[in-house]
Amino acid sequence: HCFAALPCVVGEWSHWSGCAEQCQPGLRIRRRYVQQEPKNGGEPCPALEEKAGCLEYLTYQGEDCGHEHVPAFITTSEYSKERKRRATSSLWPSDKEEAGYCVEFKTESLSHHCALENRPYARWMQYLREGHTVCVACQPPAMNTDTHHCSGDGHNADGGKILHWEAVGNSQCQGTWKKIRQLEHCSCPLVHSFIFT
Repeated sequence: HCFAALPCVVGEWSHWSGCAEQCQPGLRIRRRYVQQEPKNGGEPCPALEEKAGCLEYLTYQGEDCGHEHVPAFITTSEYSKERKRRATSSLWPSDKEEAGYCVEFKTESLSHHCALENRPYARWMQYLREGHTVCVACQPPAMNTDTHHCSGDGHNADGGKILHWEAVGNSQCQGTWKKIRQLEHCSCPLVHSFIFT
């Protein structure tokens, strides 16, 4: 008898978990499960777990926190879609949900650890390059409810000031940049678009 090869079948991704820890850069996880194991040499199963960097700004008691992180903590702009879904905080009435702005920076330097990064959740770091213009969006809840700014956005810095950034998910991927300008909306290519975490 010859048996048909059956591929691995996996379910949908779960929603992202919350950050592992509040008030400091951490990781969140999502998982999917095998619904059918591969048989007779069928297609093997893909990755069942994904991780990504994150930073939560409320303690479990609902108090503001996390803003004492001095450098700009950045992550891929894809996190913003997920965060909007989770941000049901009463601090930000829903009519203000789209409130936010974009800051353009020119990257001055970065550690070689960014280019070496190949974990799936952190591959976006490979696209960071010296001398490139990048866009970083500031949105709630990273935006401080009092100042309406994000930590590290350089809002009072002139263009000559060297500012520091760090990638969430790999603290060794970090560097410096100079602020070019602040805009209402970001218009960089996706691989050069990030968000303040």
